[in-house]
Amino acid sequence: MRDDTRAKIQEIALRLFIEQGYEATSLREIAEELGVTKAALYYHFKTKDDIVASLAEMRVAETEELARWARSQPRSAETRRELVVRYAAQLAQSRHQEITRFLERNQTALRDHPTIHRMRERMIELSAELSSPDDPLHVRLRGSMALFTLHAAMWLTHHYDVTDDERRAAAKKVALEILEGPCDD
Repeated sequence: MRDDTRAKIQEIALRLFIEQGYEATSLREIAEELGVTKAALYYHFKTKDDIVASLAEMRVAETEELARWARSQPRSAETRRELVVRYAAQLAQSRHQEITRFLERNQTALRDHPTIHRMRERMIELSAELSSPDDPLHVRLRGSMALFTLHAAMWLTHHYDVTDDERRAAAKKVALEILEGPCDD
């Protein structure tokens, strides 16, 4: 029951943070929307920062798990391709899309948040798994851009008349093309 309540708080807070902005949303509003007292909300999360940290920690854990998987595999084109495919599958989860939208809309307010900083560090580590340290810069950049493409497609194409599935499929296709394509010096 406790996990269900935490998940419901996260869901409501995330929606309000997206709709109203992080700074404009109070714990009182989250509690009211949930139908509980502010004290009941405090039992699970003492501050809005605690809620943000819990949301970001989910992404950090998923990214760390994927990086561990990649490190356990041989460094090969097949592993790099599978890493992008697995990451694309993670991004298809609805909670991630909402978290990404929240982060994108509240960049200024969250710029110095320690958990958000950890999330960025984990993304850099994950992108490092898509190349070798001795690869030329353009090859290392290609791996990072492949991951960025998966993220960017969500907000760069929001005005296109396409479904989320079409958007994700196109993003994965482009990400794999970037990862695997030739790059002239």
